[in-house]
Amino acid sequence: MESGYEKLDIYKLARELAIKVHKMTLSLPKFEMYEEGSQIRRAAKSVGANIVEGYCLRRHKNEYLQYLHRAFGSSQETIYHLAILFDTRSLTDDETYEELREGYDHLGRMIYRFIESVLADHQAPAYIKEDAPPYEA
Repeated sequence: MESGYEKLDIYKLARELAIKVHKMTLSLPKFEMYEEGSQIRRAAKSVGANIVEGYCLRRHKNEYLQYLHRAFGSSQETIYHLAILFDTRSLTDDETYEELREGYDHLGRMIYRFIESVLADHQAPAYIKEDAPPYEA
């Protein structure tokens, strides 16, 4: 059963894409496995990790936004690493490249719209008690 951040569409897509990136890197040439492969895995996994950390601080608008901006930045960084792998032909599968590129482009737009909604009307979810410690889900 999903709870908390697991209900967020941006989290679901970030996780799905990070898994695809991880699997894609397993087929990279050996010399890329520990260079660009490592970089793109970290960037891809950072998107979801920042969404999770931000969600845990959602009662504090500025901190929440900071982590959401980091998630957005990591999604853009992932696109950069994908382009490098593709342009150097370390990633030779056109279909995989396009799927991941489009996925991260879409995720970036989703995160950006989510940031705008938080900026417009930040309210802690109704199920959070005002006197509850910030670490309660």
